[in-house]
Amino acid sequence: MSNDLTIQDIERPMWRLFAYLRPMRGRLGASVSASVANKVLDLAPPILVAWLIDSVTGHTPHWIKAGLGLGTTMSQIVFLAILTVVIFGLESLTQWGYGFGFQNVAQDLQHSLRLDAYSRMQDREIRFFEEHRLGKTLAMLNDDVNQLERFFNQAFNDLVQLCVLFLFAGTVLFTISPSLAAVGLIPVPIIIFGSLRFSKLLEPRYKKVREGVGEVASRLENNIGGILVIKSFTAEKYETERVSEASEHYRAANRNAIKLSTIFVPVIRMAIALGFGAVIVLGGYWVTRGQLSAGELVLFCMMIQRMLWPLTRLGNTFDEYQRARASAVRIFGLLDTPSRVQDPAQPQPLERAEGAVEFEDVFFKYRDREPVLNGLSLHVKPGEMIGIAGTTGAGKSTLIKLLLRLYDVNEGAIRIDGIDIRKLAQHDLRRQIALVSQDVFLFHGTIRENIAYPGVDVTDEQVIEASRHAQFHDFVESLPDGYETVVGERGIKLSGGQRQRLSIARALLKNAPILVLDEATSSVDTETERMIQQNLEELTSGRTALVIAHRLSTIRKADRIIVLKDGRVEEEGHHDDLIAKGGTYADLWAVQSGAIESPVK
Repeated sequence: MSNDLTIQDIERPMWRLFAYLRPMRGRLGASVSASVANKVLDLAPPILVAWLIDSVTGHTPHWIKAGLGLGTTMSQIVFLAILTVVIFGLESLTQWGYGFGFQNVAQDLQHSLRLDAYSRMQDREIRFFEEHRLGKTLAMLNDDVNQLERFFNQAFNDLVQLCVLFLFAGTVLFTISPSLAAVGLIPVPIIIFGSLRFSKLLEPRYKKVREGVGEVASRLENNIGGILVIKSFTAEKYETERVSEASEHYRAANRNAIKLSTIFVPVIRMAIALGFGAVIVLGGYWVTRGQLSAGELVLFCMMIQRMLWPLTRLGNTFDEYQRARASAVRIFGLLDTPSRVQDPAQPQPLERAEGAVEFEDVFFKYRDREPVLNGLSLHVKPGEMIGIAGTTGAGKSTLIKLLLRLYDVNEGAIRIDGIDIRKLAQHDLRRQIALVSQDVFLFHGTIRENIAYPGVDVTDEQVIEASRHAQFHDFVESLPDGYETVVGERGIKLSGGQRQRLSIARALLKNAPILVLDEATSSVDTETERMIQQNLEELTSGRTALVIAHRLSTIRKADRIIVLKDGRVEEEGHHDDLIAKGGTYADLWAVQSGAIESPVK
């Protein structure tokens, strides 16, 4: 199955949606029952009016006059008035019942679908997030789920009541006069056929509407996230035009759907008028002939109107159905698509690793691109600090993604303590590794919450100790609210260096046996970098450490330095040995130390 979020080959998405309601079937059944009762009670007034007319014209129904013993016209009128009040009271009660029930079921469905969709999305491999725009993903989690909630709030009840309407009203009319009922219902097959055809024509149009929603959301999310770049390049007009273009596509898709949807009601209205007119003519003729009472004619006119008029809303109901179906397809497309990185059926347990890491003849490439790793082999002993250097594109960060099993290797194996990481549950594997990435992400919350992420039970003393090691504590103490300072969305209130130091403190507090520093000093100032370098031995004490560094001074004192080139280990050794060797590392060191001028201008 394709991994595209707009996948269209989901089988029977609406049936699957109803199956999703199985845990709520008791409340759903009660809501449907209330809706059925409400529609039956709603159809009572035409019958009551017919009985009233026949009573005042001397044709009182037998069950009222003889059955209830109401011989006078006034007693019959009073009885019908009391019955009307009771029926309207019950109708109001059942309307509250189905409204309350359907809306709560819709809320529970929305909640369950959103959580399941988010959980499945969260379990997807990192490639999924690299290949899908964030705005489209958010549109599915929000707009599509909300669309299904709206369907069960209103449109589903409309369908239930439409079925009850035809069954009950049809039975009443055919019982009184099958011929007149057949004449009045002539437009129904035409209306139903037209509605189905209308729905079929709308389906592809609403698919484009859903795509347009995702495109607009992606563009807005992207621009708001990059507002600093937009302002610094004075690109406001350019980006406004791009938003306008995406919004115009969305507007055009909606207009294309509106052109068709607005035609439906006028056409249906004319079909209803023809049926209603035929009932008036034929029924009136039969009344003059004594074949039908005046009350029965009024009953027919009112009931036909009540039967046919809701069909004008059938277009809106099918409209909501098609929107809900398009949303269900997208959501179930996500739920049905498994992650490319799967836990084994019987994962091997691993409580706390000693920290031995081994890359054995690893090959890897991103989709159809050129290979990034070409037979890379690397052995790291427990507690050893390894520096990893190399030119841009040599595969340094890819090596870390594979170790975390964000991707699976194409060939070869990666082992921790001799265990192939594909035999471990991803949760157990990642518990062994603390990562400090060059792209630091902080959650909206306090400094303490971000250091102690994800809410682990740690003391303030432990948080402070981790901050001291990361050279972050003194800065936090200078803030008015200290560790309770709110960092803002994505840590926007902190500088790049401050975010980096917080990230280091967070990784140290995790206390994993393997520590990965991926360009961990890339955003800090020179003084902070010097302090972190001086404490690097302390930071990595008791842990296996993989330190990727663009600034080679960071890994100068590493136990070993690995130099990657073209996806392989080109050089390996201590800093002084590699300098003496005069290879790639020596060239990089010379450029950074100022001994020679960089060839990159």
